[in-house]
Amino acid sequence: MSKLKGKVAVVTGGNSGIGYESAKELKSQGANVIITGRNSEKVESASSELGVKGLVADVANISAIDHLVKQVKQEYGKVDILFVNAGIFQPAPVGQISEEMFDHQIGINFKGAVFTTEKFLPILNDGASIINLSSVNAYTGMPNTAVYAASKAALNSYTRTAATELAPRKIRVNAVNPGPVSTPIFGKTGMEEEQLNGFAQAMQERVPLKRFGQPEDVAKLVAFLASDDASFITGSEYNIDGGININPLLS
Repeated sequence: MSKLKGKVAVVTGGNSGIGYESAKELKSQGANVIITGRNSEKVESASSELGVKGLVADVANISAIDHLVKQVKQEYGKVDILFVNAGIFQPAPVGQISEEMFDHQIGINFKGAVFTTEKFLPILNDGASIINLSSVNAYTGMPNTAVYAASKAALNSYTRTAATELAPRKIRVNAVNPGPVSTPIFGKTGMEEEQLNGFAQAMQERVPLKRFGQPEDVAKLVAFLASDDASFITGSEYNIDGGININPLLS
């Protein structure tokens, strides 16, 4: 397949999980892919495995995004696909949310996402596709996710407004809301392995399709939204969650 042949795609947080698989899928469809990440070793390893360009950039740092855009512009000129994927998940119950935790999650998941788009806009081609990685947590009221969920709800709201404002340039802006997906993000929460396993088992039982999603599932949706097949889709949100959001009380 070569639906994305000749397109230039940037995937933030592309060194693992959904970002990694999306970079792989975009490349398989002919795109020229650049992945970014905070950890130089992980970015180098992932870019080597994928056979794509890897650039180090922390989206929590605006000047780092500026530098990233400058690098991409120098080497590739314009960009056709921007997958704003970089994000973190730090669970904490209401009453135990620290200012540091709040700033860290909002700084990456919302501020970082907004300014990734802001800074890339001047080098996006008219007709480009922006895809924001959000989460069904924006709607579920799941315990311990107040700040994470709020950051994703904010991103979805931003997506709708950005889609309206960028429509004159035919730039499409959409959000993808995954449910439980098997990615390394859960291993970075600070939870013990036993806690993680228990959490995963309980979560899986609540999913109508009785399984976690795989990063590849989300990658295929991202590639669709990036392609001309989705040329009449903007300002939309796609839940990809095994049905959990329509059956929150299912056990």
